[in-house]
Amino acid sequence: MSPFLSDTALVFGRYARQTLRSKLQMLFGVLMPLLYLLFFGPLLTDLPLASAGSSWQLLVPGLLLQLALFGAAFCGFGIIMEKQHGVVDRMRVTPVSRAALLMGRVLRDAALFVFQSVLLVLAAVAMGLRAPLPGILIGFVFVALLTAALASLSYALAMKVSAPQEFGPVINAVTMPSMLLSGLMLPMTLGPTWLDVLSHVMPLRYLVDAVRSAYVGAYASSAMLHGALVALAFAALSMALCTRAFRRAAA
Repeated sequence: MSPFLSDTALVFGRYARQTLRSKLQMLFGVLMPLLYLLFFGPLLTDLPLASAGSSWQLLVPGLLLQLALFGAAFCGFGIIMEKQHGVVDRMRVTPVSRAALLMGRVLRDAALFVFQSVLLVLAAVAMGLRAPLPGILIGFVFVALLTAALASLSYALAMKVSAPQEFGPVINAVTMPSMLLSGLMLPMTLGPTWLDVLSHVMPLRYLVDAVRSAYVGAYASSAMLHGALVALAFAALSMALCTRAFRRAAA
């Protein structure tokens, strides 16, 4: 095994054990999307919201990506706490690869939010969701990619700020417009034309459309292609920027 892979596995194991010891973090992280599912989902039943699929096939993909959006965006709080307790300084003097310090964290985050996504989908199936299994699995892949992208950006920001009071407002200022302009709850095509056009500047919009296409079995659609390309490019760029931030902080 290469040093990078072994370092990544070491960092992943450390943070995975921390997460497994916090059962509340694992379960309550899915609470907000689950409440939307329970109280908002029934309001959409039988409404003609999309040309294909049921209201559940439209709502659940948005809730999955909402879970990744709000969960991953706040991952940087952990880095801030570690900085204040000297953990980051101690890691800097180790021979562990700086890229592995990021990758291990991101893999833990992706595993956590995919697990929570599974719980959300199981609850949705119990409430009436019917979607093809390949589409559901593709949705989990998009959750993992979005988590990797947003968690990386969150960690990069956390490396540059010194207190949670600086971090929180920036994240809120980014996540709320992202949720409103990406069509997480309802398709942007239901709104006025200018709002639909504006939403295309949000990378998350393409991921939402792709997962909704997957949930109705449209695997070869243009929405799937565009969503996959945007998700891969967004994750790669975000991780590259964060790796650079980690290396500069260690210099």
